[in-house]
Amino acid sequence: MGYWDEPEGTACLEKTWITTKMATALGLVGSAYHIVVFQPDSAIAAVQKATTATVTMATMGAIFGMATCLSAQAREAPDEPLNYFIGGCASGIFLGARTHSAMTGTTACLGLGTLAFFSKVAKMEGWRIYGPPKL
Repeated sequence: MGYWDEPEGTACLEKTWITTKMATALGLVGSAYHIVVFQPDSAIAAVQKATTATVTMATMGAIFGMATCLSAQAREAPDEPLNYFIGGCASGIFLGARTHSAMTGTTACLGLGTLAFFSKVAKMEGWRIYGPPKL
C-alpha cells in the first residue's frame, strides 16, 4: 500500500507507518552523510549520533502521519492542505522540544508546515517537479 492509495483521514495507522518508514530512511541517510563529513572521535560516538538523528526523524515522521490523519478526521475536511500544515507544524514543534529551543520549534513549525502544505497542493493540482515540460 502506498501513502496516496487510501483516502485522506482513513487508515491512519498504515499511513503513519509509511511516513515513519520514510522519515527513518531519511534519518539514516542524513546521519550517514553527517558522520562522513564530521567524523566522530570513536565508533561509539558515531553510533550515538546516527541513532539520535534517526530516532528523531522517525518520531517526526510518525507525528506528521498521525497529526495529518487525525486533523483530517477531526475537521471533516479530508482533502484540505491545511491538514498537512498541521502535521508539519506538529513535527516542527517536536523538533523544538527535542532541541529545547522555542525558536527552533517555531521556525520548524512554520517551515515544515509550509513545505507539507505546498506538497499537498502540488499533489492535488498535478505540479511537476521533474521530467519534460508539458506543452
